[in-house]
Amino acid sequence: MGRITIRTIAEACGVSPSTVSNAYNRPGQLSAALRERILATADELGYAGPSAAGRSLRSGRAGAIGVMLSDQLSYAFSDPYAIGFLVGVTQVAERAGVSVLLLNAEAPDGGPDVAAVQRANIDGIITLCIDTPAVVLEHARRRGLTVVSTYAGAGDHHVAIDDVAAGRLVGAHLHELGHRRVAVVVGGLSRTAGQPATLSSIDDLDYVDRVAGLQQGMPGVGLSILSAGFNSFDCGRAAAEGVLALDPVPTAVVGTSDVLALGLQHGLRERGLDVPRDISVAGFDDIDEAGIADLTTVAQPIIEKGRRAAQLLLAEEGERRSEVMAVRLVTRGSTAAPRD
Repeated sequence: MGRITIRTIAEACGVSPSTVSNAYNRPGQLSAALRERILATADELGYAGPSAAGRSLRSGRAGAIGVMLSDQLSYAFSDPYAIGFLVGVTQVAERAGVSVLLLNAEAPDGGPDVAAVQRANIDGIITLCIDTPAVVLEHARRRGLTVVSTYAGAGDHHVAIDDVAAGRLVGAHLHELGHRRVAVVVGGLSRTAGQPATLSSIDDLDYVDRVAGLQQGMPGVGLSILSAGFNSFDCGRAAAEGVLALDPVPTAVVGTSDVLALGLQHGLRERGLDVPRDISVAGFDDIDEAGIADLTTVAQPIIEKGRRAAQLLLAEEGERRSEVMAVRLVTRGSTAAPRD
C-alpha cells in the first residue's frame, strides 16, 4: 500500500475526507461511535494523523505562540518570576486552544539565534527577556510574526511596568532611611557567574531603567554598580563578596531582581553580616519567596502580566493596545536606617 492519507481512511470507512479531518480536529462534530471507528481504522492502517504543517498552511495559523528567553531555556523553570509569568501565559493559551513554545534568543556560540525564529511554527512571540537581539526581532517581523514585549518599546506591542518609576520607589525609600552608600547588583552583563565586576557605566546593563530610577530616587548619591553574571540566586549569593570588597562598604545593596536580592541576603549572612542591622537589602518583583524572606521589594502583577501579554498577542490587530501595569513598594524587614 502507498502513502496513507486522509482520503485513504475516508475510502476505508465510507465517509468523506472532511469527516475524517473532523475526527481529529473537530471531534464534537461527530458521534462518539463514528469517531472511534475512524480512529480505529486509521490505527490499523498506520495513519498517524493530519500533518501539523499542512494544517497550518491551510488555515494560515500555527495554533502556537512562542515565548523567547535570552538565557538558557532552563531559566524558565528556575526563576520564580519566569514561572509565574508563564503560568499566566499558559492559562490564556489553554483557554484559546493554542500551544506555547519556548525559544532561546541566543545560539550556543553566544550569537543571536535567528534560526530559532525561522524554525518555529508559531503565530507570534512574547519576549520575556530584556536584551533580545534586534536581528532576531527583525527576522520575526519579516516572517509576519507579531512581537509582544514585557518591556516598553522593545516590541511591536508591550505589557510592561514603568521600570524607572519602580527604581525610584526603592531609591527614595533607601534615601529616606538615610542611606548614602548604596550598591546595585545586576545580572546578565559579564556572563561570568560568581565573579562580580565593578562597572563604570550603566549604558549596557540589563534593567538599566531600574538602575536609572534608583539614581533618580537618591539625588547626590553615587551608586556602585556590580555585575553578578546571570540572574540567579547563586550569582546573587556570590556577588555578596564583591559588595563587601567595596571601599567603603555600602550600607545598602539592591538586586535588580528578587532572585539576586535573595542570593545577596543569603551571601551576606553567610559572611557574618546582619540584615538589615549591618546592611540593608532590597529587590524587585515580589515573588512569593520575597515575602518568606522578609525582603523589601517592588511588587508587580507577575501572573497577570503573563495573561495580558498572551491576550494581547492573540487579539485581533485592530484590538491590540499596549499597557503599562502599576507597581507598588512593599517595605519589609530587610531594610532599615544605617547604623552609622
